[in-house]
Amino acid sequence: MIKNLSDKVKYIGVDDLDLDLFESQYIVPEGMAYNSYVILDDKVAVMDTADARKADEWKSNLREALAGRQPDYLVVHHMEPDHSALIAWVLAEFPALTLVASAKAIQMLGQFFEDIQVEGRTLAVKEGSVLELGSHSLKFIGAPMVHWPEVMVSFDEADGALYSADAFGKFGALNKCGFYGRDDEDWSCEGRRYYFNIVGKYGAPVRTLLGKVAGLAVKTIRPLHGPILEDNLSEYISLYTTWSNYAVETKGIFIACASIHGGTMAAAEKLAEILRAKGAPRVVVSDLCRSDIAENVEDAFRHSVMVCCASSYDAGLFTPMYDFLHRLQIKGYCNRKVALVENGSWAPSAGRVMKEMLGAMNGIEIVEPMVTIKSRMKAADIPALEDLASALL
Repeated sequence: MIKNLSDKVKYIGVDDLDLDLFESQYIVPEGMAYNSYVILDDKVAVMDTADARKADEWKSNLREALAGRQPDYLVVHHMEPDHSALIAWVLAEFPALTLVASAKAIQMLGQFFEDIQVEGRTLAVKEGSVLELGSHSLKFIGAPMVHWPEVMVSFDEADGALYSADAFGKFGALNKCGFYGRDDEDWSCEGRRYYFNIVGKYGAPVRTLLGKVAGLAVKTIRPLHGPILEDNLSEYISLYTTWSNYAVETKGIFIACASIHGGTMAAAEKLAEILRAKGAPRVVVSDLCRSDIAENVEDAFRHSVMVCCASSYDAGLFTPMYDFLHRLQIKGYCNRKVALVENGSWAPSAGRVMKEMLGAMNGIEIVEPMVTIKSRMKAADIPALEDLASALL
């Protein structure tokens, strides 16, 4: 896809509709976009490349956009392979071109490309460096650990364009979700799932980056994934501020349930019924055994309260709940109220393991009472669920 973004800037990115798992772990039913750009000024700058899966299409887009011109620079904001796979090809195809990147990114080149020869062909940029192209110029801003250590973003004052690397990205091919953010029916849904699973552990570096760009006259955000953002930028920035501070986005209760034979799920659904009857503003129930773990991570971070309902298993914790809590731990889940419902037929152990795992996370308040079900929920269990619901509201 080639699209004019301004008189001298073209989009040359590619959609991948055949990808089954992004990063070999995230389902992408709407595909994925690998965004790339070219600035055609007195000097020509190619802004990142693409994933090897779409090499031929990206090369074709680049040649068409160049229309015979020779690029002077390849700007590399991020070395992850879905954006950098074609660096070696670009260097070979355009012998006079200079690669522009952070010193850390240049150091990484040899890790991804065997025998790559870049001596005399690189320009290391750092915080405050400016690359003059003519009427356009790129001011570089360090963004280490958003979400790799070598990341830079750049700002082009001529267009008010922030080339934001993986920040402000989302899942979804552009021909599915829309080229611009305004075309996307619900940017926040897949944007949130992307943020908490890809970038979310690194809230502090994201906050630092937001602080650095706050004083810039940003008119458009051009990420490496997802739609170009131009309208209502304050809404996107507000969401990123909330997310990076691990703050509550939606007041409500997320009930995550891992049930073997349905008994634990019956208790989870009964708790949800009680909560709704008591006026809970929002209650969401998810079956961890049959749903996308990345979406469950998203819901855990989104809501103010979480309830973990799980069966005991092998004197420990049923594995879908164990995997979910482990994922929350490595993604930096924190500062939430969490309640527990355990089930066990002879020696309930799920509650103990869940407490241990949640205890390793920062700022987690375990809401009492923990409810223990023996095999199947019975009338005698309802008062305990009522008490727990009251404690959550």
